Formats: sequence, C-alpha cells, structure tokens
Amino acid sequence: MKAAVYYKNGAPDVLKYEDVPDPKCHPSGVVIRVEAVSIEGGDTLNRWRGALTSVPHIVGYQAGGEIVEVGKDVKHLRIGQKVTTVFGAGSHAELRAVAARNAWPVPDGFDIKLASAIPVPFGTADDCLFEFGHLKAGETVLVQAGASGVGVAAIQLAKRAGATVIATASSDERLERLRPLGMDHGINYKNSDVAKSVRKLTDGKGVNLVVDPVGGSTLQGSINSLAYRGRISMVGAAGREAMTVDVGPLMGLNASLSGVFLGAEIGTDRAHNMIQRLVDEAARGELKVVIDKTFPLSEAAAAHAYIESRQAVGRVLLIP
Repeated sequence: MKAAVYYKNGAPDVLKYEDVPDPKCHPSGVVIRVEAVSIEGGDTLNRWRGALTSVPHIVGYQAGGEIVEVGKDVKHLRIGQKVTTVFGAGSHAELRAVAARNAWPVPDGFDIKLASAIPVPFGTADDCLFEFGHLKAGETVLVQAGASGVGVAAIQLAKRAGATVIATASSDERLERLRPLGMDHGINYKNSDVAKSVRKLTDGKGVNLVVDPVGGSTLQGSINSLAYRGRISMVGAAGREAMTVDVGPLMGLNASLSGVFLGAEIGTDRAHNMIQRLVDEAARGELKVVIDKTFPLSEAAAAHAYIESRQAVGRVLLIP
C-alpha cells in the first residue's frame, strides 16, 4: 500500500509518499480501506517531536473508510461496513488496522469524509465541556483557538447546551466563519488582549469555563479570563510553547485547571458510547462537521504545512 511516512521528526517536509507493507488484521481488530484521513493537531505534534513507533513511521490518529477484513473474534462489525476509526498511529495510509473497539459504525448515507473528522475533535470537546468542565446552561464559555477542530466542535456543543460562547482566532475572517456555528462574541488574539476583551464582554466577571487546546502563553490568558470558581479544560499544546504560567490567580478565585486527554479513556464504555452518539447526531444534521480543505494523500507534507500556517477553519483531510 501507499502511505505518507517519515524516518525522523521535523517540519512537514520530512513526510514522504512511499510503498509500505499492508497492515495485518488482529483477531480482535479490523482493517479498513481508508477513504478519508482527518489530520489532527496531535498528528502534527507527533511528526514534530513524537516517538517513532516504527521506521518508517506512519503518523495519524483518525481515518474513516470501508472494512475489508474482520478479525475472527469480532462479531459486531462486518466486511463492507463504513466506520470511522481512531488509533495511536497509522491513519496516513491507504489501509489501516485498528482494534474493533476503536471503530465506530457510520450511519447509512452519511458522508464518510465528514464522519472521519468526528471522534477525536468532537469527543475531546464534549469531554472538555461536560465530563471535566461541568458546563451548565446559562454559563459563559471561552473557546481558545475557535477555528481548530476541537474549537469548532466546542462552539457548537456549548451553544447547544445553553451557554454564551466567546471564541478566539487569529483573524477577523476566521472569526466570521465561526458565527454560524454558535459563537456569540469573537476575539482576534492577534490585535487584542484576550483576558481584557473577555472582562469587557462579561461586565468584568470573566468566564465560567475555558476550553484551551493551545497551552503555552495562551494558557495564562485563559487563567486571567476566569470568573470566580471558573474552570479550565486544558487539552493540548498546539502553541508548542513551554507551559510556564502563573497559577496563583486560581487560588484567589477558587478556580480549577484540569488536563483533558480523550485517549486515556477512549477504550471505556463511557467514551465509546459518547463518540457513537456524536457520530449519530452529526449524521442527523444536529452537528456540523467543518472541512476546510482536502489534499491527496501524496501531498501530506503540503497538508501539514497548510495546517501549521493557521489558515484553516475546521479539519483538513487527506484523500488516498
């Protein structure tokens, strides 16, 4: 099969398009013919500095496609069924092997390209808001990096839950594209101080919850934006900066900072069922999956570079 691989960490240009052996099907797993790869923020981070679990390494968490092989111990999935999948690596390829537990059936008629972009960003956003963020109707949420995959999902889920949603992005143009998703107020972090803008928008109170997939210096702005007893769900390091922040303000506010990692619980019944619910809701049109741009799998390097240029709103896909 063809795959986008690399032999060392680094910039997008370490990705090469090569022939590699087909993956083997585990007795408790499936093999899919990949129809769409959703490039996750973690994929670019892993390419940059993550461990190479194989050489050459095929990066990638998330991909959707058609099952072409089923392990002997798998009873609930079948050849020919469309699924969206998550695993620690291996998405940037024509074929992918995953545990059956990490494959979610896609309802008939739902575009596999859209389904491929749901489990990680929407599941992460759901956990940030509800499982760990304890969001309640009537509260105000700040979504940092609102144009990211997690951001696009969090805006919709928070608005649907009855929250007022403030989001940040790197340009006014990107912010405008977030308004139809449920963003009430946008902050261009390139020309505005986020915490000061939040205070102004909330009459000095601050926000009840922050979803922060960026970390680094952005996390300080999240802390400084909190209301009394506010919460932060920190879910990534997209900014690639050291986490050097002053957490002192949390004490005076009786506020909390929680780290969130969907991967730690993705094998649980709770997380598995939550992701299936989100896939089904999107299939019914209750959630919008935003695809910014698609690239051929052979142009994975260009796709990664585009993501890192911070132009995208939503997900960027690779098509084998």
